[in-house]
Amino acid sequence: MADAEAETTVERPTTEQLWAALTLVQDPELHMSIVELGLVYDVTIDDAGEVAVDMTLTSPACPVGPLLQGMIYHNVSEVEGVDGVEVNLVWSPPWDPREMASEEVKMALGIW
Repeated sequence: MADAEAETTVERPTTEQLWAALTLVQDPELHMSIVELGLVYDVTIDDAGEVAVDMTLTSPACPVGPLLQGMIYHNVSEVEGVDGVEVNLVWSPPWDPREMASEEVKMALGIW
């Protein structure tokens, strides 16, 4: 009689859980969530547990870009079921807080 190995299925997180992890990442200069600022454009997870995060920065020369990428990598990696994280910097469309930031952020930044 052959031993049957029990198949283990890994439950992958939902995109909502990934967005929640990203919401915890704050811009160190503005002290606001990068999600609320509108800096995260997309987050996806494949069947292998690999997560891709498309994000932008407030400007191409933003000095905290590498720090934000590291914070995103760390937070998303901590979500159960994630097996890898890729953080992609994208520049299209260009970040515009008037269009991309939440209403709360616009109020805090004085954008009407």
